[in-house]
Amino acid sequence: MVILLRKRDLILSCLFCCFFLGLAAVFWRGSVVPAFHVREEVPVTVVIDPGHGGEDGGAVSPGGVAESQINLAVSLRVSSLLRFAGQRTRLTRSEDVTICDQGLDTMRQRKTSDLRNRVKLVEETENAVLLSIHQNSLPSSPVTHGAQVFWNRREGAEALAGSVQEALNLAVNAGNDKHPRQIPDSIYLMKNITAPGVLVECGFLSNAPETGRLQDPAYQLRLAAAITAGYLNAGAIESELGESE
Repeated sequence: MVILLRKRDLILSCLFCCFFLGLAAVFWRGSVVPAFHVREEVPVTVVIDPGHGGEDGGAVSPGGVAESQINLAVSLRVSSLLRFAGQRTRLTRSEDVTICDQGLDTMRQRKTSDLRNRVKLVEETENAVLLSIHQNSLPSSPVTHGAQVFWNRREGAEALAGSVQEALNLAVNAGNDKHPRQIPDSIYLMKNITAPGVLVECGFLSNAPETGRLQDPAYQLRLAAAITAGYLNAGAIESELGESE
């Protein structure tokens, strides 16, 4: 009997093979091994940052879909998967809220306070690694789509971004591979933390078909699995390189 598999099913199968290979590496070594140097006596904590929130919806699709809730949904799934793999995580927010100080009058003041509080949370977390989850938008080109990863100027961030991008290319960017890029200094959070950090733009809300996928819980889980697999595989690769030296 010949079994025919759809291309999408093959991609998904490969993704989950990648994810569980990452898990196998974790359990074989007893813990996640990050793709950067950390203090061995202090466990790594992955700070997962769902971008925007509350009155700050972030990018908005032509149909009115705001990125903030999609960011949160993907981030919660990433946290659950990493915890399943034995990794410590911390969320900058776990609800659809702005994490600003109280008593501020203007939206600008609240957004500034929100960003500063996110930086503070990362900085007060020992051996932190930042995964910031966002959605993209390019109204001038509504056909543009796909997930892309950006990295900050901290040791290990570029390698981590490359591993996450590779997993996303396999999972959701088939035929539309993207390359990780260094993030501009204009991005306040990524510029002002001392921890290695990557920012994942999961898709384009300016692209109508992709907006529909980004709202689908199954697709959100696929994104989260790819991000998690990319993180775990980065650690496994770094460990193997260290052992060979």
